[in-house]
Amino acid sequence: MMHMTFYWGTNVTILFDSWKTNSITSYALSLFACFLISVFYQYMEDRRIKLKLIASSSPPRSGLNTPLISEKFAGGGTMAKLAGAAMFGVNSAVGYMLMLAIMSFNGGVFVAVVVGLSVGYLVFRSGGDDDRVVVDNPCACA
Repeated sequence: MMHMTFYWGTNVTILFDSWKTNSITSYALSLFACFLISVFYQYMEDRRIKLKLIASSSPPRSGLNTPLISEKFAGGGTMAKLAGAAMFGVNSAVGYMLMLAIMSFNGGVFVAVVVGLSVGYLVFRSGGDDDRVVVDNPCACA
């Protein structure tokens, strides 16, 4: 029987029938794995955003010489787009796996994933000067 409310037991099935915990040791190792996967998710998100920033960077233009249409096509080539799409796919898959792990409704799994995401954000994504927002459409009215 699957739990439909949060519980704090050490017997939990995470994602697969073969990933079951039946002791404190296996439970602790599973929580550590969830923590590491959450940190990896934030690392991959950081790499994906930095790749997008690098691919979309173009030389600054003066106000009068800025074309209206070419901004849409400026930046990275096909390889950068493919790498960005692949990284987005991997990151999405990891994110959905974390969501499904949380849907085991085990309190320890929930805490491990949230703490892992927080630590990953602190380590990889909370840098001071590199916090730039990637905007797909720079028009404020869109």
